[in-house]
Amino acid sequence: MERPYSYFDLVMALFVTVLLVSNIASSAKIIDWGVSLFGLPLAFDAGTLLFPISYIFGDVLTEVYGYRRSRRVIWTGFGCAALMGLTFWVVARLPGEASWEAYAGQEAYDAILGGVSNGGIILASLIAYFAGEFSNSYTLAKMKIWTGGRWLWTRTIGSTLVGEGVDTVLFVVIASAFGVFPWSVALSIIVSNYIFKVGIEALFTPITYRIVNTLKRLEREDYFDYDTDFNPFHLEGMWA
Repeated sequence: MERPYSYFDLVMALFVTVLLVSNIASSAKIIDWGVSLFGLPLAFDAGTLLFPISYIFGDVLTEVYGYRRSRRVIWTGFGCAALMGLTFWVVARLPGEASWEAYAGQEAYDAILGGVSNGGIILASLIAYFAGEFSNSYTLAKMKIWTGGRWLWTRTIGSTLVGEGVDTVLFVVIASAFGVFPWSVALSIIVSNYIFKVGIEALFTPITYRIVNTLKRLEREDYFDYDTDFNPFHLEGMWA
């Protein structure tokens, strides 16, 4: 039997909330602060403002509770994101009520939530999320063993460099292939998203340290994945 934890469910709920909200924000708006890097405009989708926090939660989960429990959270988030996407997709295809059509209408729905209900962005989000989160968790778990649990900052930033890189490239490329983003801004979104996400992780390192150390003390846990099966599809006993 797995020992009970006081704060695991809370961290999982916050993780999933950040994931879902950032997915909706990503489809609603592309932000451009008018800043360029070597002539490349650093425009990014609005979900980028919040999404990096999910990787901070991912780091906390793996660092404190281990890869296997983090795998449970990642799959939970995957299922919730899939349900959200399916719901918005179905709603987009149902007929609108007359008064709603008068003041809002299907065009407004498609303009704001079209990305979330678009099969392309749903597919892009799920594939990028799955690959990025598991890359992040695996990298952190392995680095924790290599460093003997020292130098937490190397693991949080190092795993983010890998995970966010995989996530950002896959999401933008797949979404652009489905017409969610124009190819003309794809490279700009990839570069700006990656720089912003990694920068947020580095900036939040002191906060991550505080959260990790507090949870380790309260939960009396500091898990090392010495004998862990890192197969992300190994679901047996995951919810035991």
